[in-house]
This record gives sequence, C-alpha cells and structure tokens, in this order.
Amino acid sequence: MDNENSCNNPCPIARSLAVAGDAWSILILRDAHAGLSRFDQFRKSLGIAPTMLTRRLATLTEEGLLEKRRYSEHPPREEYLLTAAGRDFLPVLFMIGAWGRQYRGGGKLIRFFDAETGTEIKAVAVDEVTGAKIGTRPIRMVTPDES
Repeated sequence: MDNENSCNNPCPIARSLAVAGDAWSILILRDAHAGLSRFDQFRKSLGIAPTMLTRRLATLTEEGLLEKRRYSEHPPREEYLLTAAGRDFLPVLFMIGAWGRQYRGGGKLIRFFDAETGTEIKAVAVDEVTGAKIGTRPIRMVTPDES
C-alpha cells in the first residue's frame, strides 16, 4: 500500500493502515501500552533490527501516536510516550487480539486483566448508536460523493 496516496483515500480504514498498518508499528503500540518507552526496551521485546525500529518510531511520532521526551542529557536519550491518539488505539489492539484469540489461538496465550477490578478483559466492538455488536448486521459503505 502506498502510504502517501492512502492518506488521501476517503476510507478511514485505509488512512489508518497508512499510519499503523504494519505488524511492527502495531507491536510497538502494544508494548507502549504495556509501559515500554525506551528504544532498548522495544528492541529487546520485539527482536527488531535497530534501523527498522528507528523508522517505525519516527513514523509513529510524526503521525502523532507517540511523542518523544528527553529523559537524559548526558548522554542525550529520549523515550517514546503515547499521545491521546496512541492511547485511543488500545481498543483497536484489543479487537485485533480478540480476533487472534478466536481464529489464531491454540497453545498458551497472554491474557489481559482490568488492573482495578482484576477481571479478564473480553473485547467486543459495539455500535454506539444501535448497541448492536459490530459484525452481526450487514453494513453499507457510502462514499463522500454519495452523502
């Protein structure tokens, strides 16, 4: 997918994939939500090449999902923190995980718990307007020219 052109695409799914549509970016966001913030932490967790990690962190920063903050002057070191847009990506991660648990499960899988209540999180996407579980009713796409 051509990231430059897909950002002009009227489809919000295509625009989102242009920013965070590769596995490394999604896994970096997962790790950021788990509390990782430093280059070496991401590299160790993911086993990703430094050049690849540098590119992905730069893109996520440029696109406003992460922000850099200096935590050391000598030597100069920066960490990557979630922005509001990055924090709002958490439900997307949980929906990807729910799909993976159902269709790519098997063996031992990580489980996610609400830190306050201790209950396991079972993600489901619901239409805010109708209250219907997304995927249980047909959809219709309307282009901007049709609205």
